[in-house]
Amino acid sequence: MPQGRDPLVLGQVIGDVLDPFTRSAAMRVMYNSKEIRNGTGLRQSAVVNKPRVEIEGHDRRQLYTLVMVDADAPSPNSPTDREYLHWLVTDIPETLDASYGGLSKDADSFVCIISVLVWAPLEDISQHGGASTGNRSRWMAVIPHRNEIVSYESPHPTAGIHRIVLVLFRQEVQQTIYAPGWRQNFNTRDFSAFYRIGPPVAAIYFNCQRENGCGGRRGTRFNR
Repeated sequence: MPQGRDPLVLGQVIGDVLDPFTRSAAMRVMYNSKEIRNGTGLRQSAVVNKPRVEIEGHDRRQLYTLVMVDADAPSPNSPTDREYLHWLVTDIPETLDASYGGLSKDADSFVCIISVLVWAPLEDISQHGGASTGNRSRWMAVIPHRNEIVSYESPHPTAGIHRIVLVLFRQEVQQTIYAPGWRQNFNTRDFSAFYRIGPPVAAIYFNCQRENGCGGRRGTRFNR
């Protein structure tokens, strides 16, 4: 995609949070079964629970790190807390299911769902939104709790419209990453450099506004 048409550039995510990068992974983000696109508008009530995040791939040994930050905290006019860290998860495996988590007919298919915290057969996790297939050779690859380095804190903007950015990094190896001492003034660029995990491989952002907020960026419709 030409840089001038890239929604991350148009939304100034490139510049405020990230440097230009080449997208080399496919990530899908859903809140309450609603798939998020760049620039999607969501109210606070729609993001109370952590999103479902799926990564397309072909090797469950390949691991990723996910960072979720607020680029406009506490206010877009004075973002003195930029970047506010909402979530940090490491050692996320790829899925072998190229349909972004739909169950394929291949008994070896996997799907990565970050918000579920144990390895389990699909038959045993229907209460988490997984589907039962009746085939016990199918398993769901999900994230152990110990890899949620910073727990999910739902966005709660008090003024203006905030850009909430999810950034995916590809790990070369499984490594120890420590939780920062505070959430305010996290720096995704510095984080990447310190842990030597390279540039992002995917990113997406949505706009978030308080429940009774009004106005918005051009073309943004806010959903509850």
